[in-house]
Amino acid sequence: MQRRPQPAPLSRFLQVVSKSRFDLITPSVILFLGIIGIFFIYSAQLYSGETLYKKQIVWLILGVVAYVILARIDYKYFLIYSHWIYLLALIALLLIWSPLGLTRGGSSRWLNFGVFLFQPVEAAKFGVLIMSASILARSEIGSIKESLMVLGKMALAVSIPMLLILLQPDLGSALVLPPMVFSLLFVSNLATRFFIASIAIVLLLVGIVAVDVYRYNRFLEENNLSPMNHGRRYEKISLLPLRDYQRNRILSFVAPDKIDPNGIGWNLRQSLISVGSGGLTGKGWTEGTQAKLGYLPRGVAHNDFIFPVLAEEKGFIGSVTVLALFGLILGNGIRIAGMARDRFGTLLALGVTTIFAIHVFVNIAMTIGLIPITGLPLPFLSYSGSFFLSCCIFQGLVQSVYRFRRDF
Repeated sequence: MQRRPQPAPLSRFLQVVSKSRFDLITPSVILFLGIIGIFFIYSAQLYSGETLYKKQIVWLILGVVAYVILARIDYKYFLIYSHWIYLLALIALLLIWSPLGLTRGGSSRWLNFGVFLFQPVEAAKFGVLIMSASILARSEIGSIKESLMVLGKMALAVSIPMLLILLQPDLGSALVLPPMVFSLLFVSNLATRFFIASIAIVLLLVGIVAVDVYRYNRFLEENNLSPMNHGRRYEKISLLPLRDYQRNRILSFVAPDKIDPNGIGWNLRQSLISVGSGGLTGKGWTEGTQAKLGYLPRGVAHNDFIFPVLAEEKGFIGSVTVLALFGLILGNGIRIAGMARDRFGTLLALGVTTIFAIHVFVNIAMTIGLIPITGLPLPFLSYSGSFFLSCCIFQGLVQSVYRFRRDF
């Protein structure tokens, strides 16, 4: 009797994974990245006397608990209670202007609960995702009238939290929402003309911002002012809702030679030195000189600029390894979106994956000079309490989509 050919080991593994009730790929990578983050937060602050890596361990433990809890909840309940979740997210944003609100560096982005700080923008991302997926899952997109009604609902659901986030101000976090929403609209088979019009609007807005930054630069030159210290006079006469420090970030990207190297452009220059000096294998853990000597500012090395610390100490190989791990999370998120039992599950998994893709791309791209610097942390690696917790909650939601993809 002829024996049937056995599947290859990789095929057998994928068959087992696809039939499992619990996806092990993403949580394993999250745990690995979280541990890597703790080690490099420790390295970034080794000579500063800070011990934030200990707090990061606590957040990792809390994140694992939150992940497990979300994974065990059938995601259909988020569809049922989507309006309440969205309302709670708006209330969290409004509490910024209550006695709980905390202002740092001219920005009101935190709620102070005494033992910890919480960024309500993370709740806003979650609320907007749930609400957007709910609207699209419950709506029919066919005729022009139906499409316009859906777009109107989506615009209202997204614009309110975006406005509240911009008022903090937190431009970086606000810019995460539109790509996430567009990804959901794209898989909902919206008319192509909508995306063409959207691209045209984005290009128009970019052009308006470019003209505004050009006029800002001329304003500085004509009045012989420093970009760092001029009393924020230009933002008072400009029609755009941008702060001058945001214009400085854009200007430091497009015209770094016109910015004081010891001022706004310092972080980027030192970040590029950190990444470039790592070579193939890096200088070794805790042996990076940029963070150790304070050239890469200690106030940002452990959070928004954790990637340059890793690149300097573990080199190209370490950087590519981390990128591969993120790629594994993103690819697995897309895979789970395709396995979902319904439209709502597909939209949730895709929305979470898009949010993570934006954070990873923007954070790493800004540290190597591809885009202007903005305050978006790197998931699971940057020191960030509420952000780390929200990342685990988001991925727990994807795990829920996987676990309840069919009735067992």
